[in-house]
Amino acid sequence: MFKFLDLGSGRSIAYEDSGKPAGRPVFLHHGTPGSGDGPKPRHSILYRLGVRLIAYCRPGYGGSSRHAGRTVAEAAADVRALADALELETFAVLGRSGGGPHALACAALLPDRVTRAAALVSLAPADAVGLDWYGEMVPSNQRSFRAAALDEDLIVEQLRLRANRVRDDPAHLLRQLREEMPAADLRVVDDMAIERLLLRTYAAALGDGPYGWIDDLLALRADWGFRLDGIEVPVRLWHGSDDRFAPVSHTRWLAEHIPHAQLEVEHGAAHFGALRVMPRMIRWLAEV
Repeated sequence: MFKFLDLGSGRSIAYEDSGKPAGRPVFLHHGTPGSGDGPKPRHSILYRLGVRLIAYCRPGYGGSSRHAGRTVAEAAADVRALADALELETFAVLGRSGGGPHALACAALLPDRVTRAAALVSLAPADAVGLDWYGEMVPSNQRSFRAAALDEDLIVEQLRLRANRVRDDPAHLLRQLREEMPAADLRVVDDMAIERLLLRTYAAALGDGPYGWIDDLLALRADWGFRLDGIEVPVRLWHGSDDRFAPVSHTRWLAEHIPHAQLEVEHGAAHFGALRVMPRMIRWLAEV
């Protein structure tokens, strides 16, 4: 069940608060598209880890007000406002897939609040020098990100139609994704519990329309608004070697440009393997 924080500027943030109330706080940045009730460790696991997990919905998703034209960097202000409202002085951040850059933004821009950061199967910036940004990426993601970079009207129309289909049939998006999944991902999403979690998060993410998805793609392909080499907190990066939705080359590039970042590439894993790794990363984030 989502709770809501009124930001006092005509916007509100939807979030879920689970785990141990007095535990180490960790903010979860969901994937693209996604929502705060997406895949994450069960309440009992979080409690055993001594973790309080705050999973919030980025603007335009899951009941959070839209913030048109938002940048990746602006996630830091939303997280700071939510942390202030929850009276959390310090916290860790975890981002998966499209949430990875947003977690890194918090690490860069809130150095006095963020203790540790982890990014799983993250993308690299669109202007990453020396990186073949679209190399080995599945065709559907290539089309969406190219449209976001070149023709905003086109990506709005494309995602509006797709979101309408998903709203009527949440399984539609998962069927589309399955067509491009490597074997490693199929093994993960064939688990009925994981499938139910994914269907629930897609339905919640797009229930109010496509704009969270649209604004995510536009933000990820634009200037992120912060410097990776300015990150001073400990960072861990994880990626599956067989990922084709966000190729592993993106995280290898991030590891070269974030000071002292620890890189873990798991051979034989892919994009949705991050769901299995998440509890271990949360345990590391909560150690400080």
